[in-house]
Formats: sequence, C-alpha cells, structure tokens
Amino acid sequence: MLRNWFLLSVLLFLVSNAPAGWDPAERRELTQEASVTVQQFKRKDPSLKRFFDNAVGWAIYPTVGKAGFWVGGAYGKGVVYRRGQAIGFSELRQVSIGFQFGGQAYSEIIFFGDQAALDRFKREKLEFDARVSAVVADKGAALDADYHGGVAVFTLPKGGLMAEASVGGQQFTFEPR
Repeated sequence: MLRNWFLLSVLLFLVSNAPAGWDPAERRELTQEASVTVQQFKRKDPSLKRFFDNAVGWAIYPTVGKAGFWVGGAYGKGVVYRRGQAIGFSELRQVSIGFQFGGQAYSEIIFFGDQAALDRFKREKLEFDARVSAVVADKGAALDADYHGGVAVFTLPKGGLMAEASVGGQQFTFEPR
C-alpha cells in the first residue's frame, strides 16, 4: 500500500510539472491540429452540431496520452475557443488510482454551456473528478448528452488499449492567446 502511495506521489509530481512550451511554432501547429480534430469530431458524430452552435466556447485537445498500472496519468495540450475564435491555450493533466493497465491516446473536447463555466476554466478553477463523465463521440451519441455543471465532455479514441476501473480527476491550465 505504501508503494502505491509513493507511486501516486511521484506521478502527481511528474504530471503537475510537465513541461509547458508555448513557442509560436508550437501554437500554430496545435491550432492546426485542433481544427482538424474538430472536423473529425463533427464527422464522427454530426449530432455534436448543436453543441458547436450553442456553446459559449470549447477547449479541444487533439491528442491526450494516457497510461497506467494501478496508478495512471494523462497529459495533453489544447486550444480554447470562444464563439469559434481561438482565445488561448490549455494543458490537461489527469491522475487516477485503481485497477488500470495499458495505454491509450484520445482526443477530448469540452464544451462550455455558459460564460460562467468558461470563466471558471480560464481562472484554472475547473477540475473534473469521477462524477464527471465523458461521452465517446459516435454517430448520435450527442443526442442524449447534456451539460453538467456548465460543461459537456466528449472523447474520440485514437489508439491503444487500456483496461480501467479507477478514480481520478483532470485539471486544466489556461494561457491567453
């Protein structure tokens, strides 16, 4: 048990101190990847249109890498939009504990249903825990999805394999454009 807490502490340290590189070339590349990823989400699930049309904004993470063996972590960089215009950049960090084994990559999009949710996100006050779940984007999946706490979260698997029954949370940073 002590070993698991030690591993969790090390993972928390590594995830919380992941490098934040926001040079202009990286910003351009990330913005291009975000545009492509938005189109992939729209093609995979056309019912997401209502979220794109009505959300105050969204954060899109083209690639989130996740791995775990009892203790897990994930990291990704993304672009934040308000009414379709890029307003900044973000990092996603996740830590989890419980049964988990493997690794995977996925894309994630977080829609902000109101200005208060977007403002919480920008102030780095938005954290998700086990009570917030993401919907896997697939044809028609967004039809029954709704906002919880002002946000709606969708993921799109990219690859890998992971077995998981864990509890954890995601934390976000925001840097204005």
